[in-house]
Amino acid sequence: MRLLLDATAVPPDLGGVGRYVDSLAAALSELGVDLVVACQQRLADGLAERVPAAEVVVAPSSVSSRVVRLAWEQAGLPALARRTGADVLHCPHYTMPVGGPIPVAVTLHDATFFTHPDLHSQVKARFFRAATRRAVAKAGALVVPSKATRDDVIRFAGGSPERFHVAYHGVDTAQFHPAPAAERDRVARSLGLEGKDYIAFLGTLEPRKNVPALVRAWARAVEELPDPPALVLAGGPGWDTEVGPALDAVPSGLTALRPGYLPLDDLAGYLSGATVVAYPSLGEGFGLPVLEAMACGATVLTTRELSLPEVGGDAVAYAGVDEASIALELRELLGDPARRSRLAGEAVARSRQFTWAAAAATHVEAYEQALRQAR
Repeated sequence: MRLLLDATAVPPDLGGVGRYVDSLAAALSELGVDLVVACQQRLADGLAERVPAAEVVVAPSSVSSRVVRLAWEQAGLPALARRTGADVLHCPHYTMPVGGPIPVAVTLHDATFFTHPDLHSQVKARFFRAATRRAVAKAGALVVPSKATRDDVIRFAGGSPERFHVAYHGVDTAQFHPAPAAERDRVARSLGLEGKDYIAFLGTLEPRKNVPALVRAWARAVEELPDPPALVLAGGPGWDTEVGPALDAVPSGLTALRPGYLPLDDLAGYLSGATVVAYPSLGEGFGLPVLEAMACGATVLTTRELSLPEVGGDAVAYAGVDEASIALELRELLGDPARRSRLAGEAVARSRQFTWAAAAATHVEAYEQALRQAR
């Protein structure tokens, strides 16, 4: 099987989609898949180094524009499939060519454009709902990162269950692992938190991450403690306009930091060093930040929304999505070091069940189904 993987939609910061494509490409190559990867110029050298057996093809520079990339996907991508002799095309981010010379597998990362449309701009929600429906109708196979996503896509966009392949994301344990004390201390110093406890959040500050509720809940949970832990909101600035006002209302005696993106090499120390990693999301297709925090031996507090219990199992703590529930659970975790230690150990053990090798094997099953459908 010769596979063309379209990585042209990967954003500059890599983020969740970028780590998915990057890790999947390496795992597919290790399985022996004959791989061609289409990408933008800025990713070419990194992909060639990470997946040396793959043929890396640089797309036209104009695809850095989203509009141009979507147009290129309809004409340029099928042409590239013919030129490279690919048997199957994998489109890893909702959209796909309407017509083309080879069967297509599409990844649908979540269904929140249907279940939580208010958490996206109207234009974005409308576009991705249409893209999801088109993929369900046209793709030879569909890849989803959780059973919750599969069930919601079927509920809103239809499709036969046997066409969906649930491929849980893996975790790169070379990058995400319990960090030694020296590494935790180094990252804390870089944040100006040397010797101070902190609650960590990692992710884009977008509405479905529920960050304003976390800010208010943290302030409520720690304001009466003699040495209250700081709150650190690491990640992209996003478009949640309520985060700023929530931070502005934090009492003067508390410390809340918004450092933006952290270097990838700092993430293990950041997550391992946190007293609690809080991720009170309103809904996730998978929840990679939760898994990565678990692999770092963090005590994780998240919600039971959509796929998150499939990732966390019994190895994380859960709260509701409202401020009062988050504050209550956070306060209980801060007051119970033994429970935090137990959850941290269980989190590391559970995270080892999620591997990119297993994810890649499920993707190969999807590609094979797409081939069978075409025949």
